[in-house]
Amino acid sequence: MAPRPPLAPYACDPARSRGRLYAVPASPTRSEFQRDRDRIIHSTAFRRLAHKTQVFVPLDGDHFRTRLTHTIEVGQIARALARALALDEDLAETVALAHDLGHTPFGHAGEGALEACMAPYGGFDHNAQALRVVTLLERRYADYDGLNLTWEALEGLVKHNGPLAGPLARQPAPAYVREFDARFPLELESFAGAEAQAAAQADDIAYNAHDIDDGLRAGLFDLDDIAAVPFVAGLIEEIRALHPQLERQRVIHELVRRVITRFVEDAISESQRQMAEAAPKRVEDVRAAGAALVGFSAPMAEADRGVKAFLFVKMYRHPKVMGVWERASATISLLFPAFLETPALMPPEWAALAASQGEAARARVVADYIAGMTDRYALGERRRLFGGGASRA
Repeated sequence: MAPRPPLAPYACDPARSRGRLYAVPASPTRSEFQRDRDRIIHSTAFRRLAHKTQVFVPLDGDHFRTRLTHTIEVGQIARALARALALDEDLAETVALAHDLGHTPFGHAGEGALEACMAPYGGFDHNAQALRVVTLLERRYADYDGLNLTWEALEGLVKHNGPLAGPLARQPAPAYVREFDARFPLELESFAGAEAQAAAQADDIAYNAHDIDDGLRAGLFDLDDIAAVPFVAGLIEEIRALHPQLERQRVIHELVRRVITRFVEDAISESQRQMAEAAPKRVEDVRAAGAALVGFSAPMAEADRGVKAFLFVKMYRHPKVMGVWERASATISLLFPAFLETPALMPPEWAALAASQGEAARARVVADYIAGMTDRYALGERRRLFGGGASRA
């Protein structure tokens, strides 16, 4: 295997990390960013992703993506982008592996339901929840709560989609992000380093590819339907020209691998172009560039919008998916007020956290508890509290 190329001058260098909230001795065998990655992989929250829905409730089929399989795919693509751009692969993978730790059970349906429940109590945001997980809710180490990740990993987790303060912010920072920033400033007004930007692009690429794959395999739409997206139509034509007798299952795989390849190759070439134009000399120049420097070209950004628009109508709003989502949303909407009114219905450690709190703080404890649930655990809690045969959402 070829050795890794040297890091670009604008890459995040683990040897020059800004450190951790709680100082720990250096590892003799791993870089600081490798330690971050390992801490995430060994966390309870990461393991729970195996039983959290991406789009489908897992009971609908063993081969559809879960949050965990999605996260692994994002990590692989993030490493590929980082390698090509001479960035730190371990940091890019770390941000990718952590980016969905704050998601609720039942995918976007569960998140929407929990957002509605928490609206009177400061709201709910899955990115802020991911920060809560890695800085507060993971209770593994003797000396502190959370995973005690490096500044660069936390910055990437919070800002991988852009600044959260100042004129460039697309949305204001959630309350917990501001609260944590007051303790350990993450420069919310700037962009994240290039590694986190690579992880954000990897997330988009993985979403597009695997939702096409899952949607086709589930029969929510067919190849002729998605050929309405010009970008995808060109890929299907290419496959059929090369392999005119190929069975449908292999056509789907050939399509998905081409979707990933084209997006990855475009992101690499466009990001190289933007880096050359901006000419950052250090990572601080990337943060201060005024725009993300890792991204798609204009034609590929248009292709990305086309794929997402198709999937929104044909997949996320498909009657089969909507039916599952409505039942999933109902589960969260039942559990939240029950736990808020009677904290003793939660496990003892959670009940003790909630019992001595005012209503708003108690609601946040309940939200933390529910957000950490897997799909099947949430369904089990619904059966325990309300009876009935809700074996699936």
